[in-house]
Order: sequence, then C-alpha cells, then structure tokens
Amino acid sequence: MKSIFEQQGGTYTMQGDYRLPNLLPPTEEERPIGVWGQRRLNYLKHHRKVLYYNLLTSGKLHSHLADIEEQAQDLFSRLVKEHAEKECITEQLKATDPMKWVKKMNNIRKRVTEMVNTEAIFL
Repeated sequence: MKSIFEQQGGTYTMQGDYRLPNLLPPTEEERPIGVWGQRRLNYLKHHRKVLYYNLLTSGKLHSHLADIEEQAQDLFSRLVKEHAEKECITEQLKATDPMKWVKKMNNIRKRVTEMVNTEAIFL
C-alpha cells in the first residue's frame, strides 16, 4: 500500500521529521526576453491575470515570453521590410535625402509597432 505522500505525487524535502512539498516551479531554459516580451508580461499582469498566474505557477511563463519575443520580432522585421518596399523607400533615398528616409522609416516603424502589438502582444 502506498503512503499518502506517494499518492499525492510531487516531490518533498525532509526537514527534520517533516516532509515539506517543493513548491517552486520547475526551472526553465534561459532565453532572452526583449521589449516585446516585456510588453506581453505587462499586459498579462494587468489584463489577463489568470493566464499570468497559470503560466507562472506551471513554470512556463519565461518560455511563453521568449516565444512571443521571437514571433513579434520576426513579424516586426518582416512588416517593416514589406512596407518599405511598398512605399519605395530605398538605399538610394537614404543616400540622397537622409532626413526624408528617416522620417519615412520612423513612420513605418510606428505603424508596424501598432500592428505587432495588436496581432501578437495584446491577445
């Protein structure tokens, strides 16, 4: 017959005569979390609290944020490139009129940031 500790599952640490449950979530692999991951974390903490706590207690929060970071960065890069090509913003424009190039690229980056926030971060 199994003891009550074996039936409940999980792992325990002996402290003197007591078995204390190990309550820390499993460790996750270290992957970088940039601005997109931080935005997602802030959104989860303030608007999706149940999902945030579920990810946190299951030990999957960091990997979720790292995945969102990678997806958002890829989407951002792809959309900036596509919009720049559509609007004929080239290296030639950069060489002949750098201020105009900067203005147009900043405009594209701002619009694409809003798109990425809507499609990847604030879900």
